Amino acid sequence: MFIVKLNKMNYEYDVHSIVKAFYAEEQVKVVTPESKDWNALLLEGKETISIEIAEDSALVTIQGQRYSFQAPTQEFKNGFKKFIYTCLRDHTGRELPWGNLTGIRPTKIAYALLEEGKTDEEIVDFYRDNHYVSEEKALLSIDIAKRERELLRTVHYEGGYSLYIGIPFCPTTCLYCSFTSYPIAIFRKRADEYVECLIKEMEFVADIYRHKILDTVYIGGGTPTTLEPEQLDRLLGKVKELFDFSQVKEFTVEAGRADSITEEKLQVLYDHGVTRISVNPQTMHQSTLDAIGRKASVEQVRQAYALARKVGFDNINMDLILGLPGELEEQVKYTIDEVVKMAPDSLTVHSLAVKRASKLYQWIEENGVSMLHNTDETMKIAAEGAEKLGLKPYYLYRQKNMSGNFENVGYASEGKLGLYNILIMEEKQTIVALGAGSITKLVTPDGRIERVDNIKDVTLYMEKIDEMIERKRKLLHEEIVE
Repeated sequence: MFIVKLNKMNYEYDVHSIVKAFYAEEQVKVVTPESKDWNALLLEGKETISIEIAEDSALVTIQGQRYSFQAPTQEFKNGFKKFIYTCLRDHTGRELPWGNLTGIRPTKIAYALLEEGKTDEEIVDFYRDNHYVSEEKALLSIDIAKRERELLRTVHYEGGYSLYIGIPFCPTTCLYCSFTSYPIAIFRKRADEYVECLIKEMEFVADIYRHKILDTVYIGGGTPTTLEPEQLDRLLGKVKELFDFSQVKEFTVEAGRADSITEEKLQVLYDHGVTRISVNPQTMHQSTLDAIGRKASVEQVRQAYALARKVGFDNINMDLILGLPGELEEQVKYTIDEVVKMAPDSLTVHSLAVKRASKLYQWIEENGVSMLHNTDETMKIAAEGAEKLGLKPYYLYRQKNMSGNFENVGYASEGKLGLYNILIMEEKQTIVALGAGSITKLVTPDGRIERVDNIKDVTLYMEKIDEMIERKRKLLHEEIVE
């Protein structure tokens, strides 16, 4: 365990993120004098890094090696973040691909600088000089930002919005999952009631936003296809009945788990005009699927994909996760080769992120984090597979505690890019979210983000559906009045 002793609050997040990035296989804990376990941890003698911050200076001690930093007060915080990175870089002799960037949207920087008219060279210099980002990652960010800008020109920012509908049920809960998700077996008898609550939310949004343009619709989860065909038919029928689809550019349903997909359900999606679906293997190794609690078999993935093509879908995404327990370069290469044979229209490559709310967090405590293996080579294997399919990177984001300190990248063929994915990452358009655990994000004319969330617990969500609608009313009505 790495204990970081910090004498001041308000720096914990940046310190933890950067230290954890360098010591991915260690449990990192940042403590301040206000921490309840401050004395206990110090008595145990586990302190490894000490950071003393004054108004305009800092002193870092790492295993006896001392580093000092000073800057004007108004520049201190940004300078301190760079300082912590350089201390750890010098101490470990390692460079991180994303440098000291700890946010989840690194392409925002490139996007903003392109809007200012900066050249590629100037943007690369900015990433390197301000954040120590590698040239490779800086160029990837620029490439993606350019593609995003082109696609987002078609979106109605001020007069439009996107709609998210969450289905918080899954056949089983995967080891790594931290999303709002409940076993469908427990809620099967109440799924009709849940759909009715979604329709109630939809009726409210369709009315209050009746003069706005709907750009994209995304039904996610959980696993939407855990609903029965009749329930999917009712839900999608109401979506098409209540909302004007005349300018909708993308209608996605994340089918996801192959063990929830049937030809009848796929036909329902297709008949209601769904334009994009996901069939997500995560890996093509049965032993890994068994280990992570994802009960869909490799053969079921192949069958579900073939069924989707048979029904008529011409825009199918597949999600993969790199860094799953026990998987090395050889296993990743096999998965990529198998996916290339199926030839999806888009591929989303995730670097495993360890979330406290997931079962994986407990699994690591029992088995050790060294079982999670993600490297430059595995990322390269995935990128080369996408290139073989003719797919280009079009969106990128990062998460805290991500395996290998890498990123998630979406690749797609021309005309098959996931517009909703870009909108949710770049936060340039209001997204109204329905269902348990969903979060509505209102983008104001001056670019501020205001949020309102729904209760995560499915039973409470259904019991308090009127309260969920009232929360939205307060947020969305104020925007309309303004």
